[in-house]
Amino acid sequence: MSPTTLPAAGLEHGHVTFLGAGPGDPGLLTLRAVEALARADVLVAGHEVLDVVRTHARANVAVVDTDSDPSGDPSSGPTPGTGAPQLKVVDGASTTVSVPVVRDAAHLVMEAARGGRRVVRAVSGDPGLDAYAAEEMLACAAAGVPFEVVPGVAAAVGVPAYAGVPLRDAEGADVRFVDARTASDRCWTEVGASDGTVVVSTTLDSVAAAAGELVSAGRKPDTPLTVTVAGTTTRQRTWCATLGTIAQTLKQAKVLPSPDGARPVIAVVGERSAAAQREQLSWFESKPLFGWRVLVPRTKEQSASLSDQLRSYGAVPHEVPTIAVEPPRTPQQMERAVKGLVTGRYEWIAFTSVNAVKAVREKFEEYGLDARAFAGIKVAAVGEQTAKALIAFGVKPDLVPSGEQSAAGLLEDWPPYDPVFDPIDRVFLPRADIATETLVAGLIELGWEVDDVTAYRTVRASPPPAETREAIKGGGFDAVLFTSSSTVRNLVGIAGKPHNVTVIACIGPATAKTAEEHGLRVDVMAPEPSVLKLAEALADFGLRRRTAALEAGDAVTRPSERRPGARRRRTTT
Repeated sequence: MSPTTLPAAGLEHGHVTFLGAGPGDPGLLTLRAVEALARADVLVAGHEVLDVVRTHARANVAVVDTDSDPSGDPSSGPTPGTGAPQLKVVDGASTTVSVPVVRDAAHLVMEAARGGRRVVRAVSGDPGLDAYAAEEMLACAAAGVPFEVVPGVAAAVGVPAYAGVPLRDAEGADVRFVDARTASDRCWTEVGASDGTVVVSTTLDSVAAAAGELVSAGRKPDTPLTVTVAGTTTRQRTWCATLGTIAQTLKQAKVLPSPDGARPVIAVVGERSAAAQREQLSWFESKPLFGWRVLVPRTKEQSASLSDQLRSYGAVPHEVPTIAVEPPRTPQQMERAVKGLVTGRYEWIAFTSVNAVKAVREKFEEYGLDARAFAGIKVAAVGEQTAKALIAFGVKPDLVPSGEQSAAGLLEDWPPYDPVFDPIDRVFLPRADIATETLVAGLIELGWEVDDVTAYRTVRASPPPAETREAIKGGGFDAVLFTSSSTVRNLVGIAGKPHNVTVIACIGPATAKTAEEHGLRVDVMAPEPSVLKLAEALADFGLRRRTAALEAGDAVTRPSERRPGARRRRTTT
C-alpha cells in the first residue's frame, strides 16, 4: 500500500484525489492511480479520460462525465451553470442519480466529496500541467476539503517516447516545453534562440503556424521535426519533416485540411527527431499488427488471453461471441459420470477443451467436490489452455500430446489398454455435443471402453450490432481469427462473410477447410492448434507484410486500407 493512502473511512468532509491518467495508453497508469481508482466512490472525468480509467474503478462507482451536457447534447460539452449533470453507474446499470446544480467542475467535485465520499478527479496527462486542476485544488483548499495529487505521465514526455523520439542524449541538450495555445511572443523568441529540443503541444491544423513562429524567432527551416497525433494509442501516427516542410508534408499525406484538424498533437523540434534516427527507435508504430482491427469470434470466456496477446502486437481486438455455451439438455448422463469418478468407475478422464474442464468443475462444485476427487484417476488434456484450466482447478494432467495438440495427437501418445497393468478399462470423455468421433473411435481401437458424455452444448450466439456486421462485410476489419469450424459457420451465419481484403487466420487444417468451403481465402494457419500460436502466426504474417512494403519503398498500410474508397478508420486503444 502506498504511504499516501488514507484510511478507508472516517473522513468527515470526504476526500478528493486529483489523478493524472496519462496521455492515452491505459498501461501508463501508475500503481498509485490504480489503487486510488479502486477505492473511489465517485469518478469525475472527461469522456476520453473515462475510457482510460474506468476499468479500474469499482462496479458501483458513480461516474460524472464532465463532457456531457445536461440538456442532452453530449457534443456540446459542459456549460457552467446550465443544469445538473447525471451520475451514471459504471457497470452499465440503468440507475442515474441527479447531483445539485453546479457552476463548474470545481463545485461539482466538492459537491461530490460531501458526506464522506472519496472522489477521484481524473485528468489527461499530469494534473500539474492541466489548465484547470490547480483552480479546482485551490477551491478544495478554500472549502477545507482534503485532497491529494497522483502524478501521471505527461503527454509532452510520454508521446515522444512512444514515437521513438528521445528528448535528451549523452550530450545533454536543453529541453523546452511550449504550449502553442498560450505561448507569448517572448516565449517563442526564447525557444527560437535556443538550439535545444523543443516539445510543442498544439493542434494538427496549428502545427505549421507553430513551425513558422520558431523559424521567425531564429530556428533554421531545415531543423528536423516530428508530429505525433493520438500518441500512445493504437491510433498513433507520426510524420517526419522539417520546420520548413511540415505544412507540405501534412498536405501530401492528405492529413490536412481535415475536420479533425483540432485534434491535439505533440511536435518535437531538434536533431533528435531526425527521420533516420526515428526509423531505428520507432518501437511502437513498428509493431507487427499496429493499428489492425482484428475480429475475435469466440465465446466471451475464451477470448481474454487471445485478445491480450493481440494487443501486445499492437492490434485492436474486437470480440464478437459467435458461440454460446449452455448445459446439456438432459443432465442425468453427466451426473452419472461424475458420480462414477468418485466411485472408481474410470481409469482415465480426457479433457479436449477449456469448456469441458469448466463443465466438470461446475458439476463438482454442485456436489461439494474439489480436485481431490481426481485421486487415483489419470487425466489427459488437449491444448495448452486446457492444461492451464486444469492446473487452475488443482489438477496436473498426466498426459498432454507431445506433438499436435488435437484428438489425433492425443491418440498418438495414448497407451493401449493392458489388462495386467490397467485395473479398469473405462475412459470418461466429457465434451461438446458437436464434437467429432475421432477420439472415441481411436480409444476403442486401443482397447478402451469410452463413456462419451455431452458435458455442454454449443449454440449459435445472437447477431452482433449492425455496425459490426457492416464492418465485417465491408472490409472494416483487417483480420479475423477462426479458432474452430463452428466459429466459421456461426460467424457467416450471424454476420455474413468477411470482405476479401480481410486476412483470414485459422487454427488448423479442419478449420481452414471449413473456411474455404464458405468461399474464404485462408492466409494464415497456426503451426499447431493453439490460440496463442494462432495470434503469433498472424503477427508473423503482419511483420512479413510490413517488411515487404518497406523494402519496396511503399507506405505501410493495413489490409482494410486496400479496399476501394477506404479511409483511415479511427479506432480505440
